[in-house]
Amino acid sequence: MTGEPAPISAEARKALERELAELRAERDAVAATLRDEDAQGDTADQADELQRVADLQRLDRRIGDIDARLRQAGDAGPPPTDVIGIGTTATVRFDDGTVQTVQLGEVAELDGTTLVTAASPLGRALLGHRVGDLIGYDAPGGHTTVQVLSLS
Repeated sequence: MTGEPAPISAEARKALERELAELRAERDAVAATLRDEDAQGDTADQADELQRVADLQRLDRRIGDIDARLRQAGDAGPPPTDVIGIGTTATVRFDDGTVQTVQLGEVAELDGTTLVTAASPLGRALLGHRVGDLIGYDAPGGHTTVQVLSLS
């Protein structure tokens, strides 16, 4: 991707917002378990405390990533309708004749949709293409091709 703001679909936005709310609740719960710096404890207590601090750092990074992505998506406007981008639903035909409708996204889970992440081999291959394009890419099973049949 180019580093420019990339739009996301309404479904993907809702999924990111849901994940963000869950992460913030988890962060609050973990933060509430941290002790005062002056508290004494044995080595196991200290190790547990260090693990919770590491968990907070992981949660803070993911919260920051999602916040930034949502801001970026807001600057990008609506997803394109004539070229494949984040949030586009495309019907494609693989070189074995299989036809599948997929949504290109960044969230690992969307209800009732076959999601292809932009970081996957197929997702990277599809980005920027239009209806009719025949695209070759390296999949885990070897080189393959896919043709874009329609976009929605």
